[in-house]
Amino acid sequence: MRRLSSPSELEEIRWKVVEKRNRNKLCIALCSGTGCRASGAEEVNVALTEEIEKQGLQEKIDIRRTGCHGFCEQGPIVVIYPEEICYVNVQAGDAQEIVSATKEGKIIDRLLFVDPVSGNKITREPEIPFYKNQTRVLLANNEYINPGRIEDCIALGGYTALCKALFDMTPEQVVDEVRRAGLRGRGGAGFLTGVKWEAIRQTHGEPKYVIANCDEGDPGAYVDRSLAEGNPHSILEGMVIGAYAIGARYGYIYCRREYPLALQWLGVALRDLRELGLLGENILGSGFNFDIAIKEGAGAFVCGEETALIASIEGKRGMPRSRPPYPTTSGVWGKPTNINNVKTWASVPSIINKGADWYSSIGTEKSKGTMIFSLVGKVNNTGLVEVPMGVTLKDLIYEIGGGIRGGKRFKAVQTGGPSGGCLPATMLDSPVDYESLTAAGSIMGSGGMVVMDEDTCMVDIARYFLSFTQAESCGKCVPCRVGTRQMLNILERICDGDGTPGDIELLEKLAETVKSTSLCGLGQTAPNPVLTTIRYFRDEYEAHINEGRCPACVCKKLISFYILPDRCQGCGICLRDCPVEAISGGKKMIHVIDQSKCIKCGTCLDVCPIRFSAVVKVSGKEIEVPEEPIPVGADFKHNLG
Repeated sequence: MRRLSSPSELEEIRWKVVEKRNRNKLCIALCSGTGCRASGAEEVNVALTEEIEKQGLQEKIDIRRTGCHGFCEQGPIVVIYPEEICYVNVQAGDAQEIVSATKEGKIIDRLLFVDPVSGNKITREPEIPFYKNQTRVLLANNEYINPGRIEDCIALGGYTALCKALFDMTPEQVVDEVRRAGLRGRGGAGFLTGVKWEAIRQTHGEPKYVIANCDEGDPGAYVDRSLAEGNPHSILEGMVIGAYAIGARYGYIYCRREYPLALQWLGVALRDLRELGLLGENILGSGFNFDIAIKEGAGAFVCGEETALIASIEGKRGMPRSRPPYPTTSGVWGKPTNINNVKTWASVPSIINKGADWYSSIGTEKSKGTMIFSLVGKVNNTGLVEVPMGVTLKDLIYEIGGGIRGGKRFKAVQTGGPSGGCLPATMLDSPVDYESLTAAGSIMGSGGMVVMDEDTCMVDIARYFLSFTQAESCGKCVPCRVGTRQMLNILERICDGDGTPGDIELLEKLAETVKSTSLCGLGQTAPNPVLTTIRYFRDEYEAHINEGRCPACVCKKLISFYILPDRCQGCGICLRDCPVEAISGGKKMIHVIDQSKCIKCGTCLDVCPIRFSAVVKVSGKEIEVPEEPIPVGADFKHNLG
């Protein structure tokens, strides 16, 4: 493609790309995001390509490699267009059958998705509840675009918003449109984007910079990664529009090195944009100059904080600094800098194209638009979920997520990643928006959402997430460096059964001190899991401390495994599989676990046949069982209750 010098030339290319495509031609779309690649999408692609060539169907069937479809646990995912037939868990060995069935207009029943709620097989992707109940704006084009082909993006209207902004709107009008839309930062704090842009637009100092923050590091979160590797052009177009609005000359995409596929497609997209004249000098003949560079992060969680991120871009250790001055006045290289999350940037083209009124009609009064969550944990359907702000937790978990796995009871959900809060079942009807989550003691964060069931120990959960943030603390300020360590010590003692009266109150006091005195957002939010689990699950803390009992039977030092004499059949399976030989017994003899040798790995519980269910896990009490193996059927009663 040649370098473009006007919007009309871009439109000409768009129509040429569209006209070349045969809309009646069958297309096999293969999700090629990181999740599907990990499950074998590369092998599936090779097998499908070879099979199409083998059957001589190159003129009748296309293969399109796409970004993440979102339903990652079902990958690799294949969708047949135009019928939108969806196949899940596809393997290379299915290629011949898929190509043949596609050619003949047939459906492969065994590859269809089975709804965990109804048990029904569903043929079309839009009818799968996981997709049907979403409102996709940011993810709308992920499954239609090959991220390595800018033509796919242009064909679907890519960069029309940029043309509109550069040639039909003044920078002030662009800022005003984003402000009226009510777009809030999607990286965590939720600050109004338009207000932020206006502040830096009026700031003196040249050159100005814009930065896209793609440094999510939350356990279980992969929203930013999937957006960057699935449709990088949505982010880049938003950045160029934002740079025009605030008068920036340069931009950075800060993306952690652990995201190789995102980095690859971002690099390809930047190359193509420069070749087309959509980036660099005199963009589309508008006289506007702007370019973007990629900065690879080393994976430090603290670099999600904007001043630490700036330090990293400058080649310094990623550590936050006190504010003011804010980055809007003194950012990268001491120049005015605007930082937004990649989801925020990707929202901008839709706002410019469809208008502020359209965008503000989605969501709630104060939280506009949609939000993407990575729904993970003990839920039937895990993956990327895009919904309007204000949807309830219940709808997210049960309508889209399909409810709790194994029919177990819902216990809690953590929103906002390791710095978020754990919300109980009584809050399932709560709306998911900035104000509601903050009031509940949690945060929106960058979109992590972890679902927990009845088998989850909330004290252990608080310990786990605090151990993550404590390890990721840069150590610059004492409250975060020392305070989180002291809190973690107390939680570890409680989980080990060594908690003492007053520990809960001490945790609360330390947490409030760390929140109010830490230098940056990491320390200011790190205590959230502790405070919310105490607030909503205080009884579990009290059981650990006062009774030496873990109600969920999770904390190793507070649990024991026993073999019930009236259920043991002396089959010997647990004895053979015990890794430390803690089980004694013989054929047709009731087996016994030596508690002094048991490492509480749970192998005996896992391997005991369900029809016997002779092994139990208990906490906080001793069970009367034989001290030595006795014959099966002997008259011995345990006191389990």
